[in-house]
Amino acid sequence: MSEETNQPQETERPTRKTRVGVVLSDKMDKTIVVGVVRRVPHPKFRKIVKKTTKLYASDDAGEAKVGDRVRVMESRPLSKLKRWRLVEVLKH
Repeated sequence: MSEETNQPQETERPTRKTRVGVVLSDKMDKTIVVGVVRRVPHPKFRKIVKKTTKLYASDDAGEAKVGDRVRVMESRPLSKLKRWRLVEVLKH
């Protein structure tokens, strides 16, 4: 028989998604809107097209400004739309 221990096993947290995009808006308090561009083939014509996704990210320090290139990371839901948080400002 194998001996079982009652100690909880240490499980690593799954890696969270990160995206790089450009700040589209910083007019809200502690929130920025980040535009992330994806290049995907058109479903019918197979030409590569750009699709932009808007992500609402938490920026408590208020360091990101419009036009900045930023990295955001997935987080728990912070409000109705906010599911991302600012990791770093890559370029001002």
